[in-house]
Amino acid sequence: MSKPEKDRYLSNSLIRGLEILRMFDASTPTLSLVEIAAKMGVSRTVPFRFLYTLQYLGYLYQDEVTKRYQLTPKVMDLGFAYLNTMQLPDLARPYLEKLRDQTGASAHMGILDGNEVVYVARAATSTSFSTLNVMIGSRLPAHATSMGKVLLAFLSEEKLQALSENTNLPSFTTQTKTMLLDLKKELEEIRKKGYAISKEEFEIGICSVAVPIFDRDGGILAAINVAAPTSVLNPDMLESQVVPVICETAKALSGYAR
Repeated sequence: MSKPEKDRYLSNSLIRGLEILRMFDASTPTLSLVEIAAKMGVSRTVPFRFLYTLQYLGYLYQDEVTKRYQLTPKVMDLGFAYLNTMQLPDLARPYLEKLRDQTGASAHMGILDGNEVVYVARAATSTSFSTLNVMIGSRLPAHATSMGKVLLAFLSEEKLQALSENTNLPSFTTQTKTMLLDLKKELEEIRKKGYAISKEEFEIGICSVAVPIFDRDGGILAAINVAAPTSVLNPDMLESQVVPVICETAKALSGYAR
């Protein structure tokens, strides 16, 4: 059955309901009916039924005074239900802890969702080094992070092209690559080297290095990284000490995924 034929089975109501949930993020924690309708490009009467259903199911809350909608903690159930089906984050935890102890940097595992990296496991250092509180479930822009660049680099050309067609690359620091051509050139280098480095591309003063985790068919499954201040992960030790250790860890985890 071809894709156009399969598309007739799509549920537009479900698509629009999920669309609404994805409208909320850190920069827009609340939305009004008018704002939601505008984002959907429809009149106010169209999203009302979807909002009522999501509110009835407990995924949305409407403030009685402001009439603005916001997500409820119940939406986390969807993400955690997925994470609970993944064995790799559980298997990775002791490896990440060892990696943290070996390097003195926080260690993380992430997967790609669209143009964002979703953090699914972590082993943090006892000292907070970042103004960004990266927790399990956090999402960071793929193009500005070491894990994100690794995950993008090992995508198939078809998938990478689909992701990059309508992509705007926002700048976070003066080091962020915002030109798609520059990013693609770096992704080619990452494929050759087998690892990616992010030097203050998302946050000033923070450096990270990431490597891929492959599944049994050789496809990209996840990535792991270590991140710390540039004083900890300085250029002199990255290539000689950190990269070999993290590559060894990734090789062991890829063995579990095969």
